[in-house]
Amino acid sequence: MDCIFCEIIAGRIPTRKVYEDDNVLAIYDIKPQAPIHVVIMTKSHIPSAAQITHENVSAVSAIFTAVPKIAAKLGITSYRIINNCGPDAGQTVAHLHFHLLAGKQFSETL
Repeated sequence: MDCIFCEIIAGRIPTRKVYEDDNVLAIYDIKPQAPIHVVIMTKSHIPSAAQITHENVSAVSAIFTAVPKIAAKLGITSYRIINNCGPDAGQTVAHLHFHLLAGKQFSETL
């Protein structure tokens, strides 16, 4: 498998971890789009939101269970969560992940 997130999860690529549990890894984004920009990924390899099934949907639940813990650790109460699904939507890594952005005022539009 040629997935940079799987390599990070396996510990073969160093990164700045924010949070980790049995199902989720959160790291600081290397190209932040906000003062706080964290990538939250499933430890199981799911290529994108388009491949979420009844059998693997618990991975999404694990991410959203981790989000309040990550926010508390970062000391934030207001944030935006984004998922890009597919290359036209801006997904650059084919591994299910969400972006948590905070630390500034966001407009209602993307």
